[in-house]
Amino acid sequence: MRKSMIAGLIVSGLFSTQVFAHQAGDVIVRAGIAVVAPNESSDPVATFGEFQVNSNTQLGINFAYMVTDNIGVELLAATPFEHDVSLAGVGKIAETKQLPPTLMAQYYFADGHNKLRPYIGIGVNFTNFFDNHFTNDLDGALTDLSLSNSWGIAGQIGADYIVNDDWLVNAAVWYAQIDTDVKFKLAGQATTIETDIDPWVYMLSVGYKF
Repeated sequence: MRKSMIAGLIVSGLFSTQVFAHQAGDVIVRAGIAVVAPNESSDPVATFGEFQVNSNTQLGINFAYMVTDNIGVELLAATPFEHDVSLAGVGKIAETKQLPPTLMAQYYFADGHNKLRPYIGIGVNFTNFFDNHFTNDLDGALTDLSLSNSWGIAGQIGADYIVNDDWLVNAAVWYAQIDTDVKFKLAGQATTIETDIDPWVYMLSVGYKF
């Protein structure tokens, strides 16, 4: 009996519609840990197979504006993500940094006064690659590394849990279409490798409403 009462109170607290709200005109700033986990594929690189790109964790920040109680727009930003690029049988050969600002249109489910506000979003990602360099040039065979910038579609699911009138906690997942041309010289010959990064991005954050 007591366990049933406790469970009922927890469920009631999660879905309470009495006090807290996302409302039209709210500005929400969220900051937390963001992880970019590439789902990479590429053209073969000589006889070494595809590029391999590792995950990276940085400070993620997003800014949201509630157009109505249920519709919002959001801009995702972060400190630069740093990735190691490897080849099978060789190991790490290069490093790159990237900034992936992503603009989303969002729909928030449930009533505007619910403490738990799940949402979905769709939008566009721009990824700027910079500071690209080889860390293993295979005895001078690899030179002149560059990665082209990328525009692509992005999707998102997430949820805000409203703590009080000002504070909230958030969990969100993005999928971004990121394609880049990796250009370099291999033994003096200009080479371009079409590479899909297509990462999942995971973020846990704390937010403040203005």
